[in-house]
Amino acid sequence: MASAHSPLSHGDRRTELREFLRSRRARVSPEDVGMPGGGRRRTPGLRREEVAVLAGVGVSWYTWLEQGRDIKVSEQVLDAIARALLLRSAERAHLYRLAGLNPPQAPAVPSAAPSPEVQRLLAAWSPRPGYIRDRHWNFTAVNDAARVVFGYHESDHNCLVSFFTNVRYRVMHRHWAETAPDVAAAFRADAARYPDDPEFDRIATDLAAVSPEFAELWASHDAAEHTSAVKAVDHPEAGLMIFDATLLPLPELPGHHLILHNPRPGTDTQERLETLMRQHSLVVPHPG
Repeated sequence: MASAHSPLSHGDRRTELREFLRSRRARVSPEDVGMPGGGRRRTPGLRREEVAVLAGVGVSWYTWLEQGRDIKVSEQVLDAIARALLLRSAERAHLYRLAGLNPPQAPAVPSAAPSPEVQRLLAAWSPRPGYIRDRHWNFTAVNDAARVVFGYHESDHNCLVSFFTNVRYRVMHRHWAETAPDVAAAFRADAARYPDDPEFDRIATDLAAVSPEFAELWASHDAAEHTSAVKAVDHPEAGLMIFDATLLPLPELPGHHLILHNPRPGTDTQERLETLMRQHSLVVPHPG
């Protein structure tokens, strides 16, 4: 597995690893892991030798790891230590990074409907556009504002496919040609997270067959990650509207993202949006 890029220096990572392991060890009692308490202890939590036994590693090796010595570690050993210390998934990923490894990709879940709480959030976001897409960029929920603003129809099932094939969306998107390379590169970056998933290749192959623009961009093999974007829409009813789009991962559904659009400050997008929503009877009052 490739080494993980980290903003911390090598020495800083070792220091952080030492403190992290000590703090996690102090948090776990022997009773938590089915071991006898052994009477009063000078320090809280497990002893180093107990962690080593639980993880199936040598006491000296674990001591060196916790001391921050420059030793090689494997994914299997890190997983064993994570289990011994009862680490949560985010803590396990943090341990991997501190040890200089990329954390393993969380098992992907199939496309699923968002939770009632997220559905309420999406509904409450109206009259601002918002939608949820799964790891393959399939829409799993789209609020009415997004359908009106971006021209999405019931036939639009995939964000990537709609970007390249929805004629109405392409006409309205003021910077479509400039944005298209970033969209294709973002999809390739997401596909790289799931190298054993053939659905990404199927989507790309099918789309390339009907979109020469996508075929050319996909052949360039560019990859880039994006967590935000600016969307400028020339709407036939409302005129130019500019939105800041933010992608928010949904932890309970790995690979799924909630994409929310806010009218860009300094433009009249908010006023245009409210007028458009009133025309479509979609204004939802927000408590002041």
